[in-house]
Amino acid sequence: MIKFAHTNIITDDWKKLADFYINVFDCIPLFPERDLKGNWLDKATNIENAHLIGIHLALPGYENNLPTLEIFQYDNNLDHLEAFTNRKGFGHIAFKVDNVHEILTKLIQNGGTQLGEVIETEVANAGHLTFVYAKDIDGNIIEIQNWKV
Repeated sequence: MIKFAHTNIITDDWKKLADFYINVFDCIPLFPERDLKGNWLDKATNIENAHLIGIHLALPGYENNLPTLEIFQYDNNLDHLEAFTNRKGFGHIAFKVDNVHEILTKLIQNGGTQLGEVIETEVANAGHLTFVYAKDIDGNIIEIQNWKV
């Protein structure tokens, strides 16, 4: 099973950008707001002292369900560089899968590359997450994820 999960946008002001999508496109905030940091995030993003804050928004027609628009802000965003997990603009596309390792292997076999480590962690008030960041053949970032509540 493969299912589209979310699209991530990195910005310098997550609240302002979230308000834009709420006001213009009728997106609905899905709480809790996220304030994520720790060794697990550093390893997953391949960024030392990674810290991000933000929120998921339900897209029109998908209220209370996937897919979502994930609007996050890192402490230190990068401008106009090669695709990185903390670059401003569209950060990555995510796919919810049954087996993260299986799909990562398939991605690599088809010319993609692994970016960070496969991580398993508990996210407060959200559940158990297994995920990895990878790149497609053009260097665009993809998150492969599995959630267990």
